[in-house]
Amino acid sequence: MLIQLLAQDPLAFVVLVTVLTFSLVLHELGHGYAAYLFGDDTAKRRGRLTLNPLSHLDPVGTLLLLFAGVGWAKPVPVDTSRLRPYRPGLLAVSLAGIVINLALAALFGVLLYALKETQPEAVYFALVEGKATGWAGLLSLVAFYAGLINLVLALFNLVPVPPLDGSRILMSLVPARFHPLIWRLDRYALYTFLLIVADMQLHGPISRMLDWAQRLYFSAILL
Repeated sequence: MLIQLLAQDPLAFVVLVTVLTFSLVLHELGHGYAAYLFGDDTAKRRGRLTLNPLSHLDPVGTLLLLFAGVGWAKPVPVDTSRLRPYRPGLLAVSLAGIVINLALAALFGVLLYALKETQPEAVYFALVEGKATGWAGLLSLVAFYAGLINLVLALFNLVPVPPLDGSRILMSLVPARFHPLIWRLDRYALYTFLLIVADMQLHGPISRMLDWAQRLYFSAILL
């Protein structure tokens, strides 16, 4: 996905990778800070409440983000037994990263809309013709891809399978007797990601949901 932009506009690619790196960092930082607010300082003690990308980025997750359009960072450590109150804390921690990605998607969407209103030709050539002309074209490409991928990351994390955030949201809503089963499913995380990547390659239900969201995002901003 993003790797195609490297051939199209290398400068836009570099700027976008920087923006998305910090999007992943902010996602994980949101989890850690929410946990801290609900009584768990594990992330703080382990130095994960930081904007330093090296503390958060996962090599495999970053490569998948570049080539498949979805990825992940190293999960912030959270000791759920220390969350007080437990269920609201678990829900807040689980939603924090998703909310941050949605807020970033909205922010970049507003920026792209403003560019469309003030620099319509530059936006057209950047997004329709694939030619970034001047600063407005470059900014249009970055805002479009950054907003789109933040939206995809948010929706991707809502899928209720471990270890995605959606599974933790589910845990905060179902009876406690089901929690050990959901925790045990974490051991199959690698297979979960492989199935999701396969779904996206084969245009399965998750892929169709993300495609629908992308079209809606594009239409809402540019029509």
